Amino acid sequence: MRIASGLLLGGLLSTLVGPALAGEVFSFDRVRAGLDSNRIHLVDVREADEFAAGHVPGSVNMPLSAFKVEQLPPPSEIPVVLMCRSGRRAGEALAIAEAAGRSDVGVYPGSMIEWTEKNGPVVAGP
Repeated sequence: MRIASGLLLGGLLSTLVGPALAGEVFSFDRVRAGLDSNRIHLVDVREADEFAAGHVPGSVNMPLSAFKVEQLPPPSEIPVVLMCRSGRRAGEALAIAEAAGRSDVGVYPGSMIEWTEKNGPVVAGP
């Protein structure tokens, strides 16, 4: 089941949102509220140049091309939420994190596309 979930997450996350997803799914409103209250760790897995061009304030950059689970914040009551541009790379990173035994990692499938469409704040720079 984990393999099937990983394949779905890796290839279809931007279009599939439902109970078949292995990681917890975070909505725009939930991500925004979590950031406002410091109750999530938002990790953007886009490449550094994409992140520098514009990212969600409070997010940290961990490009998928160099993604290492051990670099994520340690497990705690505050979940790690992965995002990217469309949700696809975030799904790939989620599959990697879950394969390494992390159960506290979720995903924001709307990612930057939805964030900017809903006028979420964006900052430029590293």
